[in-house]
Parts: sequence; C-alpha cells; structure tokens
Amino acid sequence: MNPLQEYLEEQASWFTEQLPRFLPRDIPERLLQSMDYSLRAGGKRFRPILLFSVLESIGKSRELGLETAVAIEMIHTYSLIHDDLPGMDNDDYRRGKLTNHKVFGEGMAILAGDALLTWAFYLLSVLPDFHPELSHATSLLLIRKLAEAAGPTGMVGGQALDLEAENKQLPLSELEKIHTHKTGDMIHFSAMAGAILGGATTKQKEAFSTYARKLGLAFQIQDDILNIIGDEQKLGKRVGSDAQLGKSTYPALLGMEESIAYMNRLVDEAKKAIQIDGIEREHLHLLADYIVHRDK
Repeated sequence: MNPLQEYLEEQASWFTEQLPRFLPRDIPERLLQSMDYSLRAGGKRFRPILLFSVLESIGKSRELGLETAVAIEMIHTYSLIHDDLPGMDNDDYRRGKLTNHKVFGEGMAILAGDALLTWAFYLLSVLPDFHPELSHATSLLLIRKLAEAAGPTGMVGGQALDLEAENKQLPLSELEKIHTHKTGDMIHFSAMAGAILGGATTKQKEAFSTYARKLGLAFQIQDDILNIIGDEQKLGKRVGSDAQLGKSTYPALLGMEESIAYMNRLVDEAKKAIQIDGIEREHLHLLADYIVHRDK
C-alpha cells in the first residue's frame, strides 16, 4: 500500500468509526435509520481528512477537530441526499448503494437531510463541552463561517446557479463562480476550521486559504472528468449524468486535455501556497496528489 492510500484509509476508517456516537438519540427510529444510512454509506471523507491534516500540519491532534469534522460530513451528506432527489439530479445510486429516497421514500429523505443539516450546527454549538480549551467565541465563529460556506452565500447558492445554468454555454468565469461556491466553499471551510481550531497564525491561515481554494476547483474538475470517463463500479453512481442534464462542465467548456492540464496547475499552485515556515506539508501534499489520481 502506498503512503497516500495508507494515510487516507487510516484517517477515513478512524473517522467513520466515530460517527455513530454523534447522531442524536430519542428521535423517530425511521428518521435515525435514514440519517445513519447515508452518513455511514462510505465516501471519501475528503473534507474531514483535510481538516485533520491541517491540524496535524501545525502540531495539533486530529481529536481536536473531530466534532467539527462530523458537522462538516453531516452537511455534506445532507447535500448529497437532497441532490439525488427527483427534483434535483434524480439519481438511483450513490456510493454504490441505493440513494436515500429509494430506500426510505422522498419525504423521509428530505427530513433526514434537514436533520443532518441542523444537527451539524448543534454539534458546533457545544464544542466547549467536548474541548474545554475552546472558547464559546471560537464555537460561534465556526458556526458563522459554516453557515456562510453551506448556505445561500456558499454551497446552496452554488447549487442554485448550477440549476439555472443547465442547457446553457457558460464562460469560464461563470463556471468557476458556480464551483467556487457549490464545491469549493465547503472544502475551504474544512481547511480554515482546522486553522481556527489549531490557533494558526495569520500568515498560516492565508496559506491554508489559498491552498484550499485551489484544491476546491481542482476537485470539481476531476469530478467533471470522472463523470465522463469514470468507472461506474468504482464511482458507485452513473456516469454521463452531467451531459444528460445539460450541465456546464470543465471538459465541455475547455476539452478533456486542457481540463486535466488546468487541474494539474491548480494542484501545483496549492502545494506552493503552503511553502511557509511552521507548516508540516507531507500530508497536505498527499491530499493534493489524491485529487489528481482519485478514480471515485
């Protein structure tokens, strides 16, 4: 096993083992099952691992970021549940399993997404209960920044722009605006949450911010590429759906060769952004390389 695969698998396995204890209790059983089904359905766990990697790069333990990482994964999972609904992308499979609404029905799937979204903010609100060294001001700052990244100014706004752009030919600037918000803002928050929790310096935060912005766009370009040439069994979902829905993508706008070249440039720029004192870069470089080489 190569160092990248070993690192990702260890981090993802540890994180997934922690997830069940953060789900709410004393709630309707069917709702809990629906939440748990999608939350533990697998996936790359890229955003939590990014948070852990930032913490570790400045000498802090990943345990300090666990609850925030769970909140991030809950919001990411809710967005996927809602994305798969008939009114959005109308997908039957996600991560190799039937989508939530195919198992639990559309109504329960919507409620499970709503529950994951709101419970994520509850977890951030009680961070000082888990980590007394963290202040309520830090908790409130993370809540504010996550609301910005996940809501109408971030991911949800990007998804709205993406819907409006279907069957339209967009210029590169508009395409990047969509994906800066739809995909990039939550990746950016994951890195910045690690920086905030770990007490990074202003210069370090600026470096992490640039790194994460570059990775967010590169991540989306690879998503677009895999939707064309990916292996459905590895992806766990259908390929070609972007073209069927008339979505604007990087390969459609730039062509496959230029899209790959652009992605590689972004990853190189991300690595250069963190070439400053006080940041241990090994795992952050591995994560950047993962974006280029991932096949799911």
